[in-house]
Amino acid sequence: MRNGQTIESYVPARLDALPWSSWHWLIVVSLGATWILDGLEVTLAGALGGVLTRHETLGLSDAQVGASATCYLAGAVIGALLFGYGTDRFGRKKLFFITVAVYLVGTALSGFSWNFWSYALFRAITGAGIGGEYAAINSAIDELIPARVRGRVDLIINGSYWVGAAMGAAATLVLLDPRYIPIWLGWRFAFGIGASLGLIVIFFRRWIPESPRWLMIHGRNHQAEEIVADVERKIGARWSNASVSPHIIPALHHSITPVRIRTRTHTPWREIWNAIVHEHRRRSFLGFVLMSTQAFFYNAIFFTYALVLMRFYGVPGKDVGGYLLPFALGNVLGPLLLGHLFDTIGRKQMITLTYTLAGILLAVTGWLFHAGLLTAQTQTLAWTIIFFVASAAASSAYLTVSEIFPLEIRGMAIAIFFAVGTLVGGVGAPLLFGWIIGTGSSTALFIGYLVAAALMIFAAATEAWIGVAAERRSLEHIAAPLSSKGL
Repeated sequence: MRNGQTIESYVPARLDALPWSSWHWLIVVSLGATWILDGLEVTLAGALGGVLTRHETLGLSDAQVGASATCYLAGAVIGALLFGYGTDRFGRKKLFFITVAVYLVGTALSGFSWNFWSYALFRAITGAGIGGEYAAINSAIDELIPARVRGRVDLIINGSYWVGAAMGAAATLVLLDPRYIPIWLGWRFAFGIGASLGLIVIFFRRWIPESPRWLMIHGRNHQAEEIVADVERKIGARWSNASVSPHIIPALHHSITPVRIRTRTHTPWREIWNAIVHEHRRRSFLGFVLMSTQAFFYNAIFFTYALVLMRFYGVPGKDVGGYLLPFALGNVLGPLLLGHLFDTIGRKQMITLTYTLAGILLAVTGWLFHAGLLTAQTQTLAWTIIFFVASAAASSAYLTVSEIFPLEIRGMAIAIFFAVGTLVGGVGAPLLFGWIIGTGSSTALFIGYLVAAALMIFAAATEAWIGVAAERRSLEHIAAPLSSKGL
């Protein structure tokens, strides 16, 4: 099909009309596996933070541990922007394999680091691969999952990050215990686990199709219809023109109408700029606030988790993984148990509530920490409760930026707000908090926690003000495709 041809397509409506099936579960497992890898990667790096300060490993300072986390996040920013553009230009599926390959190379090389600079470089490469995954995968989630369950599925897939975190925490109990593996060798094996599991992700990815919505926009509507028709045959759904069998598919919350678009090969930078900065500027501000505040909140605490336990509570480095397990469990259960409420109660209400609660709970916990009323165990319990709520909030930020912008720039929008949010709220946080912890001042750390709490409450107020009610609505109704203008 030639570029610039006007077509009508029922592909989006048919995808939203599909009943939940084993095919959707395949999507969930295949895409969720990436976040499991990311969680494993970040947890291992976080748990290794204290161990890497020892002279028999890399002999890093506390500030260098924080700086290495910053390099990982900086790499993620670069990777997100580079691969985010590629996701919209060349397709979701192609980028799946490129980004996971970059991740595999980076994490394998991390295990062969010999000093701070080599470690920082390899962590940046690893981050670039993971950053690229954010755009490709969140685009695919939203474009393949039916509108009526998109919120809960998106939150659960993003929350699966913490399954990997739990795996990483459990692995460190063995890998960092000198009774089993020498300390100088165990941390290197830890990165080998991530590289090995990455190969499994590639295996699962083979069954995920290209996004039919992306194919439709890029003049390949026939291919898009073939993919949808194949799924319909597999799961027994029936489709006839613009109607859906009421005995198979539940009533939709919007009329079954075709999308009318003008096909294109790519979206010019000027149009991307205009859509994000001018046409959807309120949504852009919302995405920036939600992403940057949750990035600061998470990265400030999680990347320095091991340092707090070791410096303020005297927890041995080999035991840090045991404290990460309940923390990871709380993060997994949050999106799992709260996710459906984002589709039923609504996006604005739940995002506002979870951001507010996360901020208040962190402020209270920070005060208890400063007052000396917590132990390593109760501190971990407090963090577990906080991040039960904060995990759902953070996942909802990714959900928001991936569904409130037009199809043609979805990958780039996710990349931009992930990058800007991470630069503003995330890259400096591990470095700052690593330096604070290095000073040994509980007062300075308490102030840092209060800043993170205040930012989350500000984000909640922003969502209440200009949030988008996207629950159970098709992507094309939330944000009309740029290629449908004037049609």
